[in-house]
Amino acid sequence: MSTDLKKSPSNGYEKTLTSEEQQQKINEIRRLVEPLPDKLSIYCSDASISRHLRARNWNVKKATKMLKETLKWRLEYKPEEIRWEEVAHEAETGKIYRSNYVDKYGRTVLVMRPSCQNSKSIKGQIRYLVYCMENAILNLPPNQEQMVWLIDFHGFNLSHISVKVTRETAHVLQDHYPERLGMAILYNPPKFFEPFWTVVKPFLEPKTYRKVKFVYSDDLITKKIMEDLFDMEQIESAFGGNDNSGFDINKYAERMREDDKRMPSFWTRGNTLSEDPQPALTSATCLNPANLDSDSNASDKEKAVNSSSNEVDSEVSPDDNLLVNNGSKDGTGDVH
Repeated sequence: MSTDLKKSPSNGYEKTLTSEEQQQKINEIRRLVEPLPDKLSIYCSDASISRHLRARNWNVKKATKMLKETLKWRLEYKPEEIRWEEVAHEAETGKIYRSNYVDKYGRTVLVMRPSCQNSKSIKGQIRYLVYCMENAILNLPPNQEQMVWLIDFHGFNLSHISVKVTRETAHVLQDHYPERLGMAILYNPPKFFEPFWTVVKPFLEPKTYRKVKFVYSDDLITKKIMEDLFDMEQIESAFGGNDNSGFDINKYAERMREDDKRMPSFWTRGNTLSEDPQPALTSATCLNPANLDSDSNASDKEKAVNSSSNEVDSEVSPDDNLLVNNGSKDGTGDVH
C-alpha cells in the first residue's frame, strides 16, 4: 500500500502511513535498540516506540536516536524512583500538582502556578517536574496516553520569568516525554508575557507550540475552550470553575504517598501487559551505554536536516514551570 503525504504548515509534508507500514517501522526500531534489561524494555512497547516515531515524523533513524537518548537518560536519572518525600518541599506552595479531576477525554490534568515558585534550584525544580510527569502518567487510564496542563498566571510578574528553566524544561519534556502533551491552557497571561513567548517559541517544536492555547476570563470565545474541555463544576475557581476548595498540601501529600506505593507494581504491570513479545532477558542482559551513545540509525546528513521534519509532539509551554498537551491516541495500556 502506498504512503499518503499530507501538506503540513510546519514542515511542508507530514507522513501518513498504513498500519502495516507503521508496524514495520516499530519492529525495525525495536531490533535496533535490543537487547534491553527488563526495566527498560517497557519503553519499547509498540505504543512507546510509536510516540517516538510520531515525534520524528516516522523517520526511523531520528526516532531511534531519540529513543536511545531517552533510555540512557532514564537509566541514569531514574525518574520512576523519585518519591514524594524527596520533592515535597518543592510542592508546598502548589506550584505544580495533579488535579483530582480529568478532562472530558479522560486525560490527567496538571495544574501549574508559576507565581508560586518557591525554589531557586533549577535541578530541584526540574526533578519535581519529572516527578509530576511520572505521577500523571501513572494515573492515565488504559486508553489514554496524554495529559493537559492548566497554567494559572495569577500573580505572575517579570521576576517569575526564567529562560534558563524554560529551556531545560523544554529539553526534558520534548526529548524524553514525546507525545505526552495534549494541550496547554495559558490562563490570563499578562501582556508582558507575549514577548517572552516569542523568545521561548524557538525552543519548542511546531507541534508543541500549536498545542498552547491562550485563554482569557473576559473573552467569551477563548472561555469556550475551557467549557468544551472540562466540567466547570469540577474546575478551580481560579480557572472560572465552581470549585473553591483550594490547594491543601497535607491532603495532596497523602495522595502522592499512596501513588508512590503503586509505582513499583505499576512498572511490573507495564512489563506484564506489554503487548509486544519481548525476548527472554536474564540478569546478564544489560544495556550497553556505548550502544546507546552510538547513533546507529542517524547519519550526520540527517542531523543537518533534522529541523525540517523534527516534529516533537511533546509536552511543553514555557515559564518557570510551564508546559502543554492535546488529543488521545492508542489505548495500549503502555506505561511510557
